[in-house]
Amino acid sequence: MTDKASRIEALRRRYLELKAAGDNLAPKALPGPTAPGSAPVLAAAIRHREEIPGGWYWTARLSRGERLRIVNGNATPGVSVFLWNAEDPSERYNSADTMKLQWTAALPKGRVLFSDMGRVLASVVEDTCGAHDTVVGGSTPASNAAKYGDATLRSTAENMRLAASKFGLGKRDLAPVISFFSPVQVTAEGTFAWAEGKLVAGDFVELRAEMNLLVAVSNCPHPFAPGASFAPQPIEAVIWQGPAPADDDLCRTATAEAVRGFENTDPLFAGR
Repeated sequence: MTDKASRIEALRRRYLELKAAGDNLAPKALPGPTAPGSAPVLAAAIRHREEIPGGWYWTARLSRGERLRIVNGNATPGVSVFLWNAEDPSERYNSADTMKLQWTAALPKGRVLFSDMGRVLASVVEDTCGAHDTVVGGSTPASNAAKYGDATLRSTAENMRLAASKFGLGKRDLAPVISFFSPVQVTAEGTFAWAEGKLVAGDFVELRAEMNLLVAVSNCPHPFAPGASFAPQPIEAVIWQGPAPADDDLCRTATAEAVRGFENTDPLFAGR
C-alpha cells in the first residue's frame, strides 16, 4: 500500500471511529413533524407579525428566547433563511457544520442550526413539514435563467444581499442558506431531485433564537421547485415569546453535539 493510500485508509478508519463514538452516545429519537393545530401561538405573546410577498425578502432582529414562526399558507416551494449573531455578525450560520456536527442533512423538529464558531444560533422547536434543504441553497439569477428563461426575476441570492445591507453587511458576510419547505432528495444516481407531494398549505416551521440574532428571509422558489412559471405566494412571519426551555428540552439534549454547542453558547449569556 502506498503512503497516500495508507493516509487515506487511516483517515477513513478515524472517521468511522468518530462516527461510531457518536452513534454510541444514543441520540434521542426525534418526534416527527408537529401535528397541525397542536402548537398554537399565544396571541398576547406576539411581538410582530408580517406578510412577506412572493419574491421578496424580510429582515428582523430576534432576542435570545424569542421565536420566529414562518407560516407557508399557500405551500410556496421554498423559503430561504440566513442567520447572524447580532452582537458579532462575523459569526453566522454554517450549513456544513450544521450537517456534519449532527451527522445528518435533515433538520426537522429537534435539530439545531450551528454557527461557524460551534455555537447554536437557533433551534427547530416546531415543524409540520419535515422537508427542508440544507445542501443545494437558494435561487440565483443563473438558476432563474435556466429554469424560467429570465435572469431578471427576483432570486434568493439577490434578496440575501439586499437583506444583509439592511444590517450594514455585504456579500462577504453571506454563506449558503437553509431552504425550508424544500423537499430535495438524493437519487440512487447521486443527483438531487424534488420530492412531490411533501408540501401542504398551512405548513410552518418555528425557530427559537438561542442568541441574539439578525435574520434574513427570502420568499423565492427553490431552484428545483416544480413548475415552469415563477409564481411564489405570500408567507407569514410571526415573532413571539414562547416558553423558556425545560431542563430536558429536546433541542438542547437530542445529541451530544447539541449539548456541546449549548455549552459553547450559554456562557455568552451568563448573568444577563
